[in-house]
Amino acid sequence: MANAPPVAAPRAWFSCFSGCDVRYPLTEVRLRCERCGGLLDVTHDVSALAARSGAQWRQRFDERRLRGRWPETSGVWGQREWVLPELGDDDIVSLGEGHTPLVPVPRLGEALGVRDVFIKQCGHNPTGSFKDLGMTALVSMVQALRRLPGGQAVPAVACASTGDTSAALAAYGAAAGVPTIVFLPAGQLSDEQLAQPLCNYALTAALDTDFDGCMRLVAAFCGKHGVYLANSMNPLRIEGQKTLSVEISQQLGWQVPDWVVVPGGNLGHTTALGKGFELLHALGVTDRVPRFCVAQAASAAPLYRAFRDGWRYQPLTAEPTQASAIRIGHPVNAPKALQFLQRNRGVVEAASEDEITAAWTLGDRFGLYADPHTGVALAALAKQVAQGTIQPHERVVVVSTAHGLKFGAHKRAHHLQAGAVADAGRAPQSSARNPPLRLPASLGALEDALLPRLVRG
Repeated sequence: MANAPPVAAPRAWFSCFSGCDVRYPLTEVRLRCERCGGLLDVTHDVSALAARSGAQWRQRFDERRLRGRWPETSGVWGQREWVLPELGDDDIVSLGEGHTPLVPVPRLGEALGVRDVFIKQCGHNPTGSFKDLGMTALVSMVQALRRLPGGQAVPAVACASTGDTSAALAAYGAAAGVPTIVFLPAGQLSDEQLAQPLCNYALTAALDTDFDGCMRLVAAFCGKHGVYLANSMNPLRIEGQKTLSVEISQQLGWQVPDWVVVPGGNLGHTTALGKGFELLHALGVTDRVPRFCVAQAASAAPLYRAFRDGWRYQPLTAEPTQASAIRIGHPVNAPKALQFLQRNRGVVEAASEDEITAAWTLGDRFGLYADPHTGVALAALAKQVAQGTIQPHERVVVVSTAHGLKFGAHKRAHHLQAGAVADAGRAPQSSARNPPLRLPASLGALEDALLPRLVRG
């Protein structure tokens, strides 16, 4: 009996998202198609991946999660064939990202009108956000490039950021010994977010512009000086972030939810999650692709306007919002996100600042410590349930993109009302606020103030 032909090794390359028939190796420092100037995508040899059945992929990923060796213990590199399959172990820069909890929140779901709700806690990643999933992929490729003959032509890695991208780039760059530069909109980050790149010794430039202005400048700077651009227009980031779709499915027993609700700013995360779920389906690992609800702050909602206008997209000038990471009026990944949402009957919702605050404080009442962006997602979920688009019996995963500790000062100011302390004799001014009680240090005073409140529940 003749020997079976060997299974082809997984491969990946850059291709033009707009459809030009070109390929570029991942070892090229390139962000756009040289023919049309369009965005690039990372394309995988799906025929090679399909040599394993869906059941075999499920078994492989389960075994790595339980008994993997480094770096396959990472939630990203445990799926290495689907990410950057040609990188070796020595190329990989990992801080132990991924495998974040998927938490059922039935009491919160009941308050929102849909009981079967899960929160995907991306804030449990090493730098406190989902951006680590993409940055481990990008910085690993940079490390591989710098080891090639002439690789020192990549002198540094840079990004524009509203907070979380800069934190991830600074940390992974520090781990790899790669110089990093971050461009930030001055005065638009929380103190906690600003501290992260400073503490990892990234070169930090605070610019008198918004994120879109920072993005234009960092692209020009990188193009002129050969610095590697780390924003999500770089499709390597998408490859790491799409592993979140596999994690969600795996944590649900290799089932997909009916809905995924995700905050949308630059729309790289929407693109990545969509790409992950479509690959799961294409390889027979799961039986369908979930529907998506992309949640935007009303003051920075170009995708929402496009959805309401028959998917006719136009960029806009983003206005201030407490959900600062998604204050983006000209999202780089809009073309990719638009195509995915239209293919899979996605919807887009917007939330006002009052709705965002009400939503994250509601989440906190049920045990979360939600950042404002999770508030945007929770508000969008509540509105879609009220409109009847999301049904009460459907299973929903809300992607919490970052840890609430990055916004501690913002949350504290809300409850303290700029430093006010509640008087023991009166209720807080708002049911959504919970300031401390100023009380005499005596048991009687404690009993008088606290016991009536416990009786009221």
